Amino acid sequence: MATKKASKKSTKKAAKKSTKKAAKKGTSKKSTARKSTKKSAKKSSSRKYSPSAGKNVETEMHEMKAGKLKSGRSGKKVTSRKQAIAIGLSKARKEGKKVPKKRS
Repeated sequence: MATKKASKKSTKKAAKKSTKKAAKKGTSKKSTARKSTKKSAKKSSSRKYSPSAGKNVETEMHEMKAGKLKSGRSGKKVTSRKQAIAIGLSKARKEGKKVPKKRS
């Protein structure tokens, strides 16, 4: 009895493995076909940020590292790198440079 159960289990496992392999092979072919269609549809090589906007961010980073950059209302020193970048981008927006809209 014990040997019959063991043989049934091994055949079930073998059947599951073969179906999994077949499923993997089928999905890999489909995914490569999808990727090629997405690449052809998506073509945007224009800049998101203008080079002059990058210079604004660069100057703000230098001010922050020197300890001279201060936040707007409170006037406290800026210590966060992300905050310095945000200040540089907002100044670039005010000057009318090419910068994406602010996320809300």
